[in-house]
Amino acid sequence: METHHINIKKGLDVPLPGIPERHITDLRSIDLYAVKPADVVGFTPRLAVAEGDTVCAGQPLVTDKRDPRLYLPSPVDGVVHAIVRGEKRKLLEVVVKRNTSTTSTTSPTSLTAESPVWWLLRQRPFGTIADPDARPKAIVVSLRDTNPLAPDIDYALRGREHDFEAGCQALDALAPLHLVRPAGPHPAGNVGTQIAALCPINKGECVWTVGAQDVATIGHWVLTGHYRPERLVALGGPAAKAPHYYRLTAGACLSRISEAQLIDPNYPQLPTTNHPPSTRIISGSPLSGTTVAPDGFLGMYDHQLCLIPEGDHYEFMGWLMPGLNKFSFSRTFLSGMLHDFLPKNFNFQFSIFNSINTNLHGSVRPFLFTGSFERVFPFDIYPLQLIKACIVGDIELQEQLGIYEIEPEDFALCEFIDPSKTEIQSIIRNALEVLRKEATA
Repeated sequence: METHHINIKKGLDVPLPGIPERHITDLRSIDLYAVKPADVVGFTPRLAVAEGDTVCAGQPLVTDKRDPRLYLPSPVDGVVHAIVRGEKRKLLEVVVKRNTSTTSTTSPTSLTAESPVWWLLRQRPFGTIADPDARPKAIVVSLRDTNPLAPDIDYALRGREHDFEAGCQALDALAPLHLVRPAGPHPAGNVGTQIAALCPINKGECVWTVGAQDVATIGHWVLTGHYRPERLVALGGPAAKAPHYYRLTAGACLSRISEAQLIDPNYPQLPTTNHPPSTRIISGSPLSGTTVAPDGFLGMYDHQLCLIPEGDHYEFMGWLMPGLNKFSFSRTFLSGMLHDFLPKNFNFQFSIFNSINTNLHGSVRPFLFTGSFERVFPFDIYPLQLIKACIVGDIELQEQLGIYEIEPEDFALCEFIDPSKTEIQSIIRNALEVLRKEATA
């Protein structure tokens, strides 16, 4: 087990207002929880339960058709409340209703693929659940999250130090464990950035990753045998009433949080002249997370929620205005120059950039070379050339340019500053899926 301190110079800290305050609301009493197979890359689900079945925390709800050893467990003791399917009967969610009269009995054991915590380990390349038969170069754990409004990991692990230490020892027995504490702007906290700096991935190699709070979950299971996937979730954003932390169990229903935090009581109705704009609820990072409904469920691997106003309104004269209240990386607006005069520790909670919303400020345009990507992309990779190789489907060129080292979240900043409005993360994910399916065919 090693602890590394790395310094990343390239990147960008997005000044999103609504930083979570350091106090905690305990909502582990929520009734409904969901396991969402769609959140797990490469997971082909097969139902292991039916509606009405009684389940225990850690019991398999969905197994992988390709490898029955891999499964997604129930986060709580209870009853299978609903099985939600989408188009072509695609399995979207398995909803469990908590039942306190049901209790699970387990005993401490070693960390194996049959453990209910194994799904927390992810493998690069491709971002799938860790292959139990693989021999990873290392297991990397990031001790700092640099996403906008992300939780403070040291604060999140307070009181769970013993579990975290036990989890580290269990992981170190599987492969060399690297704890990384990075310095620098986002994406310094992305595990992909840290892997590129410590142990780059070549074709045929793999590295496992796991979140810091998930390490504590693994440690608690190793010590006690009880599966308790609890996490401290940071809720923030310019549309949140009272940004702060929530203590939740993985997959929790968000309806109680939405009722307490949404500024617009008419959400999700369309805004009118008498009501403020509606709000987008994002599970995960505001740069790479997924939109969820106000009564939806927390993402499988997510540790933050972000509430951002919908940009569904037109602005007078658009980009012709000076733009004093707009964040501008390319200095198209005057705010780009004002940013240089602000102190580094400037509090953006009530800053001039509090008008950030989901508006794209324009339609999709031709994919242009601007040289901006290289300023925020800390990998030893040509980002623009790799994106173009993914667009045209040139697999050989993708491999030469280092596609095995990256995940879509590593391109989130490139997508954020891209004047072409290109959905870069979707392009990278589609290219990785082609490579993954060829590798497993």
